[in-house]
Amino acid sequence: MAIKFLAIIAVCMLSACEKKQRAALAAPPPATTVPAVTPNPEFRKLLGKWQRPDGGYVLEIKTVDEPGGKLEAAYFNPQPINVSKALATRDGTSTKVFIELRATNYPGSTYTLVYDPATDQLKGIYFQAALKQQFEVFFQRLK
Repeated sequence: MAIKFLAIIAVCMLSACEKKQRAALAAPPPATTVPAVTPNPEFRKLLGKWQRPDGGYVLEIKTVDEPGGKLEAAYFNPQPINVSKALATRDGTSTKVFIELRATNYPGSTYTLVYDPATDQLKGIYFQAALKQQFEVFFQRLK
C-alpha cells in the first residue's frame, strides 16, 4: 500500500511539473525595456521651405530624424541640386544645420547655418567649393 501511495504521489508530482513546463513554454517572452527616445522639438522648427533673398535659392527641409538630426532636404537653384548630406545638431541652446551639395558646379559646396528663433531665419556661411570662397548668407522661411 505504501508503494502504491508513493507511486501516486510521484505521478502527481510529475504531472504538476509537466503542467508548469507547458505553461512556461506557452507564456510570451518577457518584454524588453527599450530606452525612451527623446524627440528634439528644436529640430522640428527647421521643417519647411527657406529662401535666400539674394538669389532665390531655396532649401527645403522635408523631414528630420529625431533625435539623430539627419535631415531629408532638397536644394533648388532654380533646378534641383543634389544634397549629399543634411544634418541638424544642437550646440548649447543653438540649433545648427549643415548641408553639403554634390553636383556639377557644386563639388562639395556647403552651408553651415544656425537657426535664429528671434527672426525665424537660418543664418551662416555658404562655402562655394568650386571658387573656394565663403559668403555670409541667410534664408527666410517661405510661407
